[in-house]
Amino acid sequence: MTKTVNGFSKKTKEEKIAWLASTYLENNPQAISILKHYWNTDEKLQKLHDDFIENAISNYYLPFAIAPNFLINGKLYALPMVIEESSVVAAAGNAAKFWLNRGGFKTEVISTTKNGQIHLNYYGEPQLLKDFFNFIQPVLKASISDIEKNMRARKGGLIELSLADKTEVLEGYYFIHATFETLDAMGANFINSCLEKIAHVFETEAQQYEPFKNKNTFPETVMSILSNYVPECLVRAEVSCHVDKLTTKHLDGKKFASKFVRAIAIAKAETRRAVTHNKGIMNGIDAVIIATGNDFRAVEAGIHAYAARNNYYGSLTHAEVEDDIFKFRIEIPLAIGTVGGLTSLHPMTKLALEILKNPSAKELMEIIAVAGLAQNFAAIRSLITTGIQKGHMKMHLMNILNQQEATEDEKNLAISHFSSKTISHSAVVEFINEIRSK
Repeated sequence: MTKTVNGFSKKTKEEKIAWLASTYLENNPQAISILKHYWNTDEKLQKLHDDFIENAISNYYLPFAIAPNFLINGKLYALPMVIEESSVVAAAGNAAKFWLNRGGFKTEVISTTKNGQIHLNYYGEPQLLKDFFNFIQPVLKASISDIEKNMRARKGGLIELSLADKTEVLEGYYFIHATFETLDAMGANFINSCLEKIAHVFETEAQQYEPFKNKNTFPETVMSILSNYVPECLVRAEVSCHVDKLTTKHLDGKKFASKFVRAIAIAKAETRRAVTHNKGIMNGIDAVIIATGNDFRAVEAGIHAYAARNNYYGSLTHAEVEDDIFKFRIEIPLAIGTVGGLTSLHPMTKLALEILKNPSAKELMEIIAVAGLAQNFAAIRSLITTGIQKGHMKMHLMNILNQQEATEDEKNLAISHFSSKTISHSAVVEFINEIRSK
C-alpha cells in the first residue's frame, strides 16, 4: 500500500523526486532523468520558477510561437501564442493574412469594470438590512482608503457598492455587490483585499446597530471574493468586406458568405455545436492569455458564462450580410492585466508583452479578442470549404511521425507521400513500417 508523506513541502527538490520515484515510479531512472532534464541550467531562473507554486519538482514546457501579420486598428502585430495544439497557430496566421488586405481587424473596448461580492446570511426583516446598508455605506467606502491609495492615484479603485436580495433563490441569502476599476492590473488581489476589509467593517458595525440588537438578528458574512464573471468588462473585435472579396478557389464570395453566416446561426441555435465552436475561439484566446501571463482559467469561466447569459449556451461570434457587406464580430468579457502577477516576473511573459509593444490592459483586451475572432474565422472557413481534417491532420502529421521516432529522411518521405493523400494515424504508421521493411 502506498504510504502518506509528512512535511513534503519542506523537502528539497531532490528529496521530493526521490520520494515520488520510490513511491509511485518504482525508482524508474528514466522518469527521474526526465524530471531533472527539464530543470533550467540557470539556477536563478529555476529558483524563480520553483517559487511560482508549491512542491515544484520540474518545469513543463509548451511551445512559444508567433502568428504574424495581424492588422489591428491600422497597426501591425505579431501575436505570441503558447499552445500545444498543432493547427492553432497556423490557422491564426492564415486568418491574419486573409484579412490583411481586406481592412484588417477593428476593435473597441466597451467597458472595463470588474466586480466582487460579499456574501451574507441574514434571516431578519429585509428593510432593516437595507436601512443599515444605506447608513453604513460611507463608512465601508472609507475603510479601504489605505488599500486603494495607489489605485486611486492612477484614477482607479472602488466605484460603487450595492445590496442584492437573493432570498427568492436561497433562503436568507444577500450579497453586497462591489464594482471596481483596476486599470492595467487584473486586480484580483486588490479586489479581494478591499472586499475582506469591507466585510469585516460591515459585520463589526452590524453588531453595534441598535435595530439589529433589538431584534437579536444580525447579518453574517459567509465569504468575500471577486467574481470572474465580468459582463461589464467587454471588448469587441470585427472584420468586414464586400462579399466579392471573399471569393476563394473553393467558393464564390456570395456563396461563401451565405454558408458562413449559416454556420454561425447553427452555433447560435444548437448548444452541442456551440461548445465546439467556442472551444475553437478559446484556442486563440487562451494561447495569447498564457503567453502574456494572464489567468486563462478565469477568462475561460467568465467567457463561457457570458455565452450562456441568455439562459442557453450559444455562439460567441456573430455574422451577417447587409447590402453585400459581410460582417463578422465577437464580443467577450475579459478581465486581464499587463502589470502585476507573472507579467513582471516570468521572462517569457515579459518578452511576449514586449513583442506586443508593451500594451495597456485595454490594448491587450483588443488583441486577445482579435485572436479569438481570427481562430473562429479560420475554423468556419475550413468547415464550409475543405473540411476541418485536411488542415488539422496536415499539421498533426509531424506529431504522428515524432511518436514513431521517424528520422529526418523518413519525415521528408512521409510529407511528400501524404501531400495528396488522406492522413490518419494508422496510414502514417503503415507507411513508416513499409519504408523500414525495405
